[in-house]
Amino acid sequence: MVARLTLTRSQIVAFRRGIAALDSRLPPGADSLRRAAWAGLSDSMPRAALLSIHARVTGTPPDVLDDPALVQLWGPRFSAYVVAEPDAAIFSLGRFPDDERGRRRAVATADRLEHFLGGRTMTYGEAGRGIGIHPNALRYAAPTGRVRIRWEGARQPTIWTVPAPEMTPADAHRELGRRYLHVFGPATAASFSDWAGMKPPGARATFDGLAPELLAVATPIGDAWVLAADEPAIRAAEPSTDCDVRLLPSGDTWFLLQGRERELLVPDPARRASLWTPRVWPGALLLGGEIGGTWRRAGPMVSIEPWRPLTASERAAVEVEAASLPLPDINEIRVTWAG
Repeated sequence: MVARLTLTRSQIVAFRRGIAALDSRLPPGADSLRRAAWAGLSDSMPRAALLSIHARVTGTPPDVLDDPALVQLWGPRFSAYVVAEPDAAIFSLGRFPDDERGRRRAVATADRLEHFLGGRTMTYGEAGRGIGIHPNALRYAAPTGRVRIRWEGARQPTIWTVPAPEMTPADAHRELGRRYLHVFGPATAASFSDWAGMKPPGARATFDGLAPELLAVATPIGDAWVLAADEPAIRAAEPSTDCDVRLLPSGDTWFLLQGRERELLVPDPARRASLWTPRVWPGALLLGGEIGGTWRRAGPMVSIEPWRPLTASERAAVEVEAASLPLPDINEIRVTWAG
């Protein structure tokens, strides 16, 4: 790889933040929901996708996941994901196995599930027992694009089947790669493999298929690729501290990173350890365009742990943002400060 463009950390962070709609919120509407979920929204923690949308779209209601513009499925790494309805094939069929054994298992599981359900919706536990397999094995059907779920955290997800998408697996693979590069770029095939839960050969094949659309770049953590179409925006990206406060939930796209990618977002190793913990990650406090602390919630109580002393106006802004979280059945959020 011969890098044609050298990028600084500040350029990369500013570009990603703009793409992620975290500089200023988008107006309400289906187009904004789709942009907020351009790389999918992890929903493995209860209400995570709801709070990720709230961080990006003005006036997000507590029942936004009922909006017909959105669907929920098992996406990258078989995690629960919320995606735009028109993009469901990309986040399911885009992970269709590249080996014959994996393809047969995916299709056979989807066929058995569709036959058993017969148009019904039920919990995945009931469906698994009815078919005679462990319910978790139903996730193998997800990459066919024929499965939808609804999970709200307190109970087992419900599951049903839909017609197979018209998109081909090859087209879905490439578009999933484009989505990843647009939101997480600069990136490599290896980082794409980690994020998508794809085997490395399949991830490399996806990047090879996108080769005419890619631009080689040098970054502080090594050589990588960006979409050539994104070059003007990356060149123009400028650091800014004039960004609104955001409380990003555990697993939010902004910090859903592995390996050295984390170094780019949070250079201090001690701070990285407090954000990417060995067990359940906390949420991230986005302050002045950078991650400036962590937060956790228990019912109506939100605990904030900033990484530096905050001014009175910064504290007030954090408390206003916490009070705006659109959590169902919670009338008043109370903020406590840790550290």
